[in-house]
Amino acid sequence: MHLQQAESNGPASEPVEKPLKEFLQESSSLPFGQRIQISCIGGPTYSTAQTLVQQVAYTLSDRLWTYSPETFDLDVAVKSWFRDGAYNAYGYPTNVESMQIRQGAASIALGYMFSQDFDLTKRFTPQTVLASSSSLAYLRSALDELSLLYAVANPFVAHVAAVDYAGGSSALVTDYVSTLSLVEELGFALVASSSVYESQHMALFATLLASIVPAIHTYDGVIVGRETARVIDVLDQTGLHNNYKSILQEVSSPRRKNVDLDTKVERMLKAFNDELGTDYGLFEYHGHSSPDAVLITFGTAESSLAIQVASAIGKGGSRIGVLNVRVYRPFVEDEFLRLLPTSTKVVGVLGQVTDSDCVADSTVKSALYVDVVAAVTFSDNLQAPPSVVDIKYPREQAWNPVSMAAAFQFLLKKPVIQREERGETSGGGQDLRLLEPASVQQYVFWDFDNSPSANAPLAFSSALARESSSNVTIKTRHDNLVQGAVIRTDVRKSKQSIDAPYAIDAADLIYIGEVKLLQTFDVLLGLKSRGKILLKLPGVKDEEIEKRLPERFRKALSIQEGELFIFDPSGVEPVSNDPALETYLLQAAFLRVGLPTLEKIGLDRIASVNGSPDIFGELAKQLEHALRKIDIPEDWKAIETESGTASLPSDIRTTNFVGFDKTDNEPPTYLKDWKTAAKGLAFSEAYGTKAALRPDLAIKTHTVHVMENRRLTPLTYDRNIFHIEFALGQSGLTYEIGEALGIHAENDEVQVEEFIRFYKLDPEEVVEVPSRDNPSVLENRTVWQALMQNVDIFGRPPKRFYEALAEFADDASEKHELQALGGSEGATELKRRAEVDTVTYADILLEFPSAHPSFHDIVRIVSPMKRREYSIASCQKVTPKSVALMIVVVGWVDPKGRDRFGQATRYLNKLRVGAPVTVSIKPSVMKLPPKSTQPLIMAGLGTGLAPFRAFVQHRAWEKAQGKEIGSVLLYMGSRHQREEYCYGEEWEAYQDAGVITLLGRAFSRDQPQKIYIQDRMRQTMADIIQAYLKEEGAFYLCGPTWPVPDVTNVLEHAIAQDARTLGKRTDPHKEIERLKDQLRYVLEVY
Repeated sequence: MHLQQAESNGPASEPVEKPLKEFLQESSSLPFGQRIQISCIGGPTYSTAQTLVQQVAYTLSDRLWTYSPETFDLDVAVKSWFRDGAYNAYGYPTNVESMQIRQGAASIALGYMFSQDFDLTKRFTPQTVLASSSSLAYLRSALDELSLLYAVANPFVAHVAAVDYAGGSSALVTDYVSTLSLVEELGFALVASSSVYESQHMALFATLLASIVPAIHTYDGVIVGRETARVIDVLDQTGLHNNYKSILQEVSSPRRKNVDLDTKVERMLKAFNDELGTDYGLFEYHGHSSPDAVLITFGTAESSLAIQVASAIGKGGSRIGVLNVRVYRPFVEDEFLRLLPTSTKVVGVLGQVTDSDCVADSTVKSALYVDVVAAVTFSDNLQAPPSVVDIKYPREQAWNPVSMAAAFQFLLKKPVIQREERGETSGGGQDLRLLEPASVQQYVFWDFDNSPSANAPLAFSSALARESSSNVTIKTRHDNLVQGAVIRTDVRKSKQSIDAPYAIDAADLIYIGEVKLLQTFDVLLGLKSRGKILLKLPGVKDEEIEKRLPERFRKALSIQEGELFIFDPSGVEPVSNDPALETYLLQAAFLRVGLPTLEKIGLDRIASVNGSPDIFGELAKQLEHALRKIDIPEDWKAIETESGTASLPSDIRTTNFVGFDKTDNEPPTYLKDWKTAAKGLAFSEAYGTKAALRPDLAIKTHTVHVMENRRLTPLTYDRNIFHIEFALGQSGLTYEIGEALGIHAENDEVQVEEFIRFYKLDPEEVVEVPSRDNPSVLENRTVWQALMQNVDIFGRPPKRFYEALAEFADDASEKHELQALGGSEGATELKRRAEVDTVTYADILLEFPSAHPSFHDIVRIVSPMKRREYSIASCQKVTPKSVALMIVVVGWVDPKGRDRFGQATRYLNKLRVGAPVTVSIKPSVMKLPPKSTQPLIMAGLGTGLAPFRAFVQHRAWEKAQGKEIGSVLLYMGSRHQREEYCYGEEWEAYQDAGVITLLGRAFSRDQPQKIYIQDRMRQTMADIIQAYLKEEGAFYLCGPTWPVPDVTNVLEHAIAQDARTLGKRTDPHKEIERLKDQLRYVLEVY
């Protein structure tokens, strides 16, 4: 905000014309991206599946726990309703708890339900979780406990959006694997929605199931869950509650209670259908009455698309069917077999697995296949059981009509569809067309997320939806990894309900927001024959257009007999003066090209959506200056394109649900003289001055003093490992076992002095820097202090530093070189500089003298110094007035022969007794087990022994207090016993005292064959089995990452060996995962 001082009390200015409404997307999970009140949901309603799921959850729950990654917005509606004080069905606002996604994340829900203070009048009121499938692994341990205690728990339901990031890429994928695995292990019920039109009903049904078994409702969280559509029969809050009560009353009569779970679920579904007038089944068959092949499906897009494709293929005479699994758990085999036609010769199971490696691995079977093959194989109802084929697909599979038809083609072993090339048709079978072109209009918007028109599709589709006889759908997707963030929006319009869970492949009109998109995507693959292209190309004359369009685009557009329109907003003066008006001009242009017969009434609707009909009307009048049609030359068809040119993708990969935030608002810094600081100190109240130790740090810090600094390895040895201990004094610092001490180190004084001289700085000048945590708080430090304590001037610069520094270079060659290092072409050289030359920020400033940013710019573009954390090597119960660390000096020689050191280890190694040090505490995963009798199995390499010194000290203290302690197995690894047997005398003394039970020392280079800690562990396998498995001990590994696979392999062998001894079958890998959840397998590696 800019404030100007009034200069006069002259006449009032003329009234400003009311601006147009800015139609912004609040969240893609909301209908048309806009917030909706819960009281407005009911009857024919435009909504998304996620909004309807949240409505059910909020209405019928006592409390909601939400586990939504920041941009997924799985809880954006319920949080809004809770803030507004909206009531649930029980007459009070549902409490919404937005939780962190971490291990043990669901424990708070258990604590609430089983608290002594829990209101027992809510004993039968559902408690609900909203989560993504990616978060289930973190909830598992608490859900496992819940399943064991369910007889005395509240009804519990989780609505899980099937969405996760694919391993090895940044693409969002529809993930059912995580949920299927969870319900298989925990015995939960699992229900799936097949479309947005079912999402409210299935959310309600899952909530009803929770009255008899913990239940999960899952739905596609990538595409279908966020698509806005018109749902006709939406229940309002009253309707939801009335139906919920009536169905529960129907199934809760005494005569219905003493039956098995399968029967209870079947009765619940029958009561549900009777009450709502629906016809849902546990399984639902669609297709030929006597099929040869049947495809089994589970999931939202999979089931919906399979049914539609089977219907289309069936019109050509193919005898196929689809059996959709709606209720996966319990898997009621009798009902499944009843619906499977007896004529079936082959059953294909469309089963999701984790990734393409699992698809290729013949030993991996999909979870759905395992259930189906068991039902078919052991059935007494089938005279000739059909063959069962596992049609596996990875989570990143994006289904469309063609890929789904390929699954049927695989089963039938013959072509079922025609393959369309541009202008030609080939192959057997019939044309696959799920949506009749005469009954549906389809539009696609391609743009960049920072475009002035990025939200135009939302307003346009919202205007189309105002026609009561039409059904409009819209879905928006983001690919933030292409050209700085591409956004694609698909809009469909029809008189009938539209169920199309796939990208538009035959658009009537496609808008392209920038011509460079044509270099990355083949957008014409999504255009129907004789369709229209609206291309934004500002300031380009007709005779220049051909040069701006790629050859392949021109040829394809001509072959498809498409029409080309140019949108040039620069031709309209108001838009040239205010680019924000472009979005409204585009909507008018899109309407004229796409729906010319409805332009007049359409303009009125668009104007009403955007809020100011008068201004919008004026823009529409000038549309002819911004829109023109281009005649396509006949010779474009004859363009010779290069053979072997790689094909372009026709669609984006969804990598996020929001655009890429490109803003990087760094607070400005200012150089001031000593008077600035003096004023702040003299008039502290007026300036809001506060005295603080290291005010630049957001965490609580303490000052401690060095009381001991001694080297543990010989002076002649090439590794300097030292023990440093600090006196706590009056600092008030306390720490727990396993925590780390953060060292807020300082740069080397000599190097700082050299840099100040080289850069011609005044060390006493005061730099005023807004706090990184609160820009309204200003901090004052001298240049000397900033370089010593704050600016990481001797740290390793990232690529963005070269990019930023190039802006300051006066010399053209230096500027070019810096830009190259900051770009993709300089990646190899940048890597060499970082890993071989180990250059610093200061080195780069010295190398490129023409790039001389001022000091306040240096503060902005050079990273701040970070604290270095070291595992604490002492127990405060044993040494209450001190804290100890075990550290190795990081040092090397660079190619120029200069000695280089790690900043923090160099700082600590030089400290003398009595020197003050700023420190802070960081929590850690290295926690002792809750019982002193639980054994400890510890493996430490080098300085990784530090936390185990604290562990052993604590156990020794417990033993001295008269407590019974469990066995302690300590495995240590280093190169040589003579030089690196750090704290060796202590370990042996603890072993003699009966604290350490087993001391497994692995000195890798003291004998011809190398011996590592995993070898010592294998040699003592019996001890590990006894301590770890029989006595429920905890295992810890601290040190470098490289031994993790080998050490884990030893533990898995121990688990397998113990299972064989007991005659049990177990999966060692899954057992390790279970031990992780119980905090009995803990790694702190680097």
